Amino acid sequence: MATVRPFRALRPLPEAAPQVACVPYDVVDAAEARDLARGNARSFLHVIRPEIDLPQGMDEHDDAVYEKGAENLRALAKSDYMTEDEAPQLYVYRLIMNGRAQTGVFGLVATAEYDDDTILKHEKTRPDKEDDRTRHILTQQAHAEPVMLTYRGTDAVDELVAAAMETEPLYDFRAADFVQHTIWQVADPAALAAAFEDVDALYVADGHHRCAAASRAAAQSPGVEGAQHFPAVLFPMEDMEIMPYNRIVLRLPVGKERFLEQLRHRFDVEEAYTAEPEEPGSVGVYLGEGWYRIQLPVTQREGEAATLDVARLGEYVLEPMLNITDPRTDTNIKFVGGIRGTGELERLVDDGDAALGIAMYPTSPEELLAVSDAGELMPPKSTWFEPKLRSGLLVHRF
Repeated sequence: MATVRPFRALRPLPEAAPQVACVPYDVVDAAEARDLARGNARSFLHVIRPEIDLPQGMDEHDDAVYEKGAENLRALAKSDYMTEDEAPQLYVYRLIMNGRAQTGVFGLVATAEYDDDTILKHEKTRPDKEDDRTRHILTQQAHAEPVMLTYRGTDAVDELVAAAMETEPLYDFRAADFVQHTIWQVADPAALAAAFEDVDALYVADGHHRCAAASRAAAQSPGVEGAQHFPAVLFPMEDMEIMPYNRIVLRLPVGKERFLEQLRHRFDVEEAYTAEPEEPGSVGVYLGEGWYRIQLPVTQREGEAATLDVARLGEYVLEPMLNITDPRTDTNIKFVGGIRGTGELERLVDDGDAALGIAMYPTSPEELLAVSDAGELMPPKSTWFEPKLRSGLLVHRF
């Protein structure tokens, strides 16, 4: 049984929402965040990327960075363009990207349910990233950004969400990336929270490090009201779309022509007219001057995760041909989110920044749930979710 709880959100006034809302901390580096926030003192990037307000080149793990984030959040909360709910609320959050809508419920979930696997994971986390987010949470005494969760949809939740969307929205704006963000306040939060009691499990879609950090912060804050819950937007699986997470390899063990010969020896290699694979098991390969297509064999390994295209790529290409046995730590492989398109792979290879571009077919939501239900973990960078939630719209302080 999943628990969803209303909360008193710190949030911008409707007219200020487009200026405050920003991309999540982990989709931009410090330089990109500084550019995005330039000339906009209201941007929530000053809270989640506070190094942009300190001298360039400062270590983002310096004590001053964490203190600056807390200082910026306090200043934001005191500003005349922010407010705080008088009573705990739930919200409905819809994103529209390229004509496709994705609608979820914005509320709090319990760290205890993350710990006991009511909220299921599908990726390993890195301790250094956990350390960073945990320290931000504890220093700010806030969960500044929501995570994205998914679940198997129910009629009861769907009906209450649809009813909320018949009311006047609290926020409705189009961001710079042309994604439309609309948020409604739910008239009867208790009814919607009760509807989630029939949902057996929640699944982490995007935000594994924020989930883990929330759990660690809760463990370090016994008895602190609010610290045992963290914000999430919960989307029915039917609404979710996963984009491919593509790969580049920086160096090949042999020349490109020789590598192509080795591919032909192992696979049926075809010249491809499109970069994007059109079916599961199909992989696009770019060495410069045109794409090739290979079909991955059925796995010889056990488990749900082993059947994924990204796992089979490791089994049949990365490990035997490139000696990349742990993509999580191997510096010879990098990952390119699907939102950047296969043109980014071509650019990196053509500019000499990579030797090989690999275009993947996207993991499906059903595969994500199957791996999570089996208690397994996916290979790193198996899923790329779009559109991204905006940060700064509904902040949970404790």
